[in-house]
Amino acid sequence: MPRFLPSFVSLCTAVCALASAFTAQALAAEPSRPLDTDTMTKRAVPCMACHGKEGRAASDGYYPRIAGKPAGYLYNQLLNFKEGRRKQYPMMIYMVQHLSDDYLKELAVYFAEQHPPYPAPQISNQPQAVVDRGRTLAMVGDATKNIPSCAACHGEKLTGIAPSIPGLLGLPRDYINGQFGAWRSGARRAAAPDCMGEITQRLTVEDISAVSAWLASQPVPPDYAPSQATGVHLPIACGSFSQK
Repeated sequence: MPRFLPSFVSLCTAVCALASAFTAQALAAEPSRPLDTDTMTKRAVPCMACHGKEGRAASDGYYPRIAGKPAGYLYNQLLNFKEGRRKQYPMMIYMVQHLSDDYLKELAVYFAEQHPPYPAPQISNQPQAVVDRGRTLAMVGDATKNIPSCAACHGEKLTGIAPSIPGLLGLPRDYINGQFGAWRSGARRAAAPDCMGEITQRLTVEDISAVSAWLASQPVPPDYAPSQATGVHLPIACGSFSQK
């Protein structure tokens, strides 16, 4: 038996227990509305088992920061898990599949209002040419491949656009790569038209590696907050932008 197997089994057992407790607790709480902040903090504790204190992210790079992301984005992702569009994390599907949309929306609002500090940016060990390519894709795009810049949808400062587009700074490179991989494989989808799924298919593996390296190495500004959607015109049709 591999040496790590008992620890892995124990971890899975603990997470499953948390998920079961969370689901039972949430279902029992459904009739008691409105929920106050203190109550929501207690009910969000199981989320923090993977996403870190206050939703600030785990250290392994695969459980992302959910704190401070636009509430509409968080709500859309919970719906995507619940409705089968995101399949790469079965535990998330298990945790939310029996919860009402109203309850999921309350969780999304709760974590959107959390603002713990961000970690320091990751130091890139990529060649300068790779980093430069990543910056170009993020800020300018590549017209020859019909690839819009990240900034065209996620805001000129890459801080996201309320209510439904997340910021891209403060995310580990492993997590960014993992999400691109999920879009490429179809394990992650969004409401049609799935703009990120479409854009990802236009990117090479080298492009993805470059843009993830550059994004992960960028500092988070002190006033990191999503901009407002007033007057925003996306370069590609995106179902998630209007899904609420």
